[in-house]
Amino acid sequence: MTESTKPRYDGLATWYEDYNAKAAKENRGALTELLGRGEGWCLDLGCGTGQYFDAIRSTGRTPVGLDRSGDQLRIASRRDRAVLQADAAALPFADATFPTVVSLWASTDVDDWGRVMRETARVLRPGGLFVFYGVHPCFNGPHVQNRDDGARIIHPVYREAGWHEDAPWWSSGGVRRQLGMRHLPLSDLLNGVLDAGLALARVREPREHAIPFVLAFSARRPLP
Repeated sequence: MTESTKPRYDGLATWYEDYNAKAAKENRGALTELLGRGEGWCLDLGCGTGQYFDAIRSTGRTPVGLDRSGDQLRIASRRDRAVLQADAAALPFADATFPTVVSLWASTDVDDWGRVMRETARVLRPGGLFVFYGVHPCFNGPHVQNRDDGARIIHPVYREAGWHEDAPWWSSGGVRRQLGMRHLPLSDLLNGVLDAGLALARVREPREHAIPFVLAFSARRPLP
C-alpha cells in the first residue's frame, strides 16, 4: 500500500484470517507450481496474516512478510518472525536484495501499482523472479455480477480504474463489501509490470472454473 493509504485491514485481521483460510489452502498448489523450487529470501508484498508463508517455505524459500497493517502482522508474526510493517511503494531494502518477490491478492489494496512494481524491480536481483497471484481484473471486480448458474455479467464499470467502495452485486458478508477494492484493468496491471522493466515469463488462469476469477503470472528482472 502507498504512504497515503490507511491500513484498511486494522480491526478486521481476525475476521479476514478466518474468512480467507479456505481459499488460501485452495490456492496453494497453483502458487507453488508457478514459483517452482528456489532458495533464499522471498519477499511477500502485502502478506496479510501470512497465510501463504507455508506455501513459500515448501518451495525451499524463506518468507519475509511485509504489510501496512499492524493488525494483520500481529497474526502473521505467529507464523514467522520475519515480518515488517512498511509500504510496498517505498520498500526499506537495498537494491537487488531478493531473489524472489511475490504479490498474492495484494493488487486490489495498493494505490499506485506502477510505483509498487518499480520498487519490486529495484529490490529484485538480476534474474530474480516475481510472481503475481490474485484477482483476474477481467472477471473479478466492481464490474462483475455473479449469477447463480455460474455465468457472470460484465458491466461497463470495467474501464473505471481506481478505488471502488461498493458495488450493487457484492455480497454483504464478503471482503469487498467490508473493505472495497482498487480496480485495475488488465492493461494497467500488466503494463505496470512491463514499465518497471520486468519481463513476463508465464501467464496462467488457475482454478478449474469455466470463467476464471484468478490471474497468475511470473516475470523476471532481466540479467545485465
